[in-house]
Amino acid sequence: PPPGNRWLRVGWLMLTDPQRSVDAYLNGHLNAIREAAQRIAGHVRRTPLVAGDLEGAPLLKPECFQVGGAFKARGAFNAVLVLARRRPLTGVLAASSGNHAQAVARAARAVGIRARIVVPEEAVPAKLEATRALGAEIVNQGVTFGNRDEVLRRLAEETGWPVVHSFDDWDVIHGQGTAALELLEDAPALDVVAAPVGGGGLISGTALAVKALRPRVRVVGVEPEVADDARRSLQEGRRVRLLATPPTIADGVRLLSIGERNFEVIVERGLVEQIVTVSESEIVAATLLAWQRLKLALEPTAALPLAAWVTGRLGRGRAALILSGGNFEPAVAARLLRDS
Repeated sequence: PPPGNRWLRVGWLMLTDPQRSVDAYLNGHLNAIREAAQRIAGHVRRTPLVAGDLEGAPLLKPECFQVGGAFKARGAFNAVLVLARRRPLTGVLAASSGNHAQAVARAARAVGIRARIVVPEEAVPAKLEATRALGAEIVNQGVTFGNRDEVLRRLAEETGWPVVHSFDDWDVIHGQGTAALELLEDAPALDVVAAPVGGGGLISGTALAVKALRPRVRVVGVEPEVADDARRSLQEGRRVRLLATPPTIADGVRLLSIGERNFEVIVERGLVEQIVTVSESEIVAATLLAWQRLKLALEPTAALPLAAWVTGRLGRGRAALILSGGNFEPAVAARLLRDS
């Protein structure tokens, strides 16, 4: 291959043998996801796949039953275990609004190292307290959703500790892909798999697993209408960055853009066919539906695929929905139930 830019080399391979290039790419990532599944097996749960009591009977993968109450444990454990294997560690850093924070704190405690987490001041208090209870140090003074990456960069320079990125990290992406790996092992024939989209870690890992094992199954991401950077990125073929933190009840996806590696999977490799959006009222309705009818304690972010299914945005066919977690603020739950 010609020297120089990585994408020129990828393009050269695709021109000479497109299918071989695609197969090699997917098989490499699938092997990494399978290795991640073996690596984290003693630290996370295999969550069930259940038939939803809804019209069309979508299959539901409720990651609210996961260790720590969210899928984030998969990627965090994989990344921290890989880092600990490579070299001696004193600690790790991360930036998170809550679920990734808890997951990194739990993984760091499991391998006997420290964790320092950069968290926006407006993050859900219950998630902060849960993270502190796991032994992590919280850095949140003056931190916003917009500047937390810059704060994290400065801390990395000061400490020399590695960063466990919440989505733009291959080890994290491969860990998140283990949820889809389990889903495909448990599911009969499927037409579509849907997952929430924030930074893109879960949907990227899902797409890599699904397209490697069942290439004809559609992969669809779901995000709030007010946080549609991923949809626009897919539509425009460039990484779109929002101008301000989106005002959505789905706090797990209050991000400005998807990551570079996630953009590679979703857009450049074209492994996600579609990204659909749902309104705030539809997210609330789906959350209440999960609580009251499905008896699943989902946080609003996890209800995104359910909202897309109920409103018909996933199209026809047998669907599986990855419901990302169940860590919600009690005050928010009380307000939603009071207003319902």
